[in-house]
Amino acid sequence: MEPVLVKYLSDDRKVEIIDGWLCLEGRPEVRELVVLDEHPNRQAILKAVPKATHMAGRIPLTMPEASVAQAALRRAHDTFDGSAHAVTERMRHAVWQKVFADGAD
Repeated sequence: MEPVLVKYLSDDRKVEIIDGWLCLEGRPEVRELVVLDEHPNRQAILKAVPKATHMAGRIPLTMPEASVAQAALRRAHDTFDGSAHAVTERMRHAVWQKVFADGAD
């Protein structure tokens, strides 16, 4: 799957979706976006980036940028890789989600 450009930062670094990850200059940041209303630091983020609607790790996104990123993330997650490594990664991710949902630090 080809990388999908989400935006360029003010210092010309690329934010892209690569293999189901939102990446900054090719390095994975996050697999999911957080709606700004659910972010614990939303007031400070809005003060710094008034048009932000989502956060991708440490990267604020506007609504159009978040739409591009979310669509590309969904396409990447909708493809099924049945290899042993992919299955192991999905299981590891599911276990960590369960652990954190149950209140682990």
